[in-house]
Amino acid sequence: QVQLVESGGGLVQPGGSLRLSCTASLSAFRINAMGWYRQAPGKQRELVANIYNSGSTNYADSVKGRFTISRDNAKNTVYLQMNSLKPEDTAVYYCNLRTVVASQYWGQGSQVTVSS
Repeated sequence: QVQLVESGGGLVQPGGSLRLSCTASLSAFRINAMGWYRQAPGKQRELVANIYNSGSTNYADSVKGRFTISRDNAKNTVYLQMNSLKPEDTAVYYCNLRTVVASQYWGQGSQVTVSS
């Protein structure tokens, strides 16, 4: 069973920064992509950003220029650096992993609250 361990959520003021981390219990060569989704109250879960083995990345339009996803294959860890945070970024953020055989796994979720 693949486990994803998240850390780094919390409360931050508008304009502030947070960094989320997610470490997978799976060798990097078995991972196709890792990323982050978020779900705000009353809304559907949406993609925030993901990064493939090739290094290519995708971002939601709402976070482009503010969030940066990166990956450390030696540590099987993906990071999401979130800058210039806005109240509308408030959500539970979930780490996501897709394997090379198309299996998908989710982290436990990390609350991010942006409020003054």
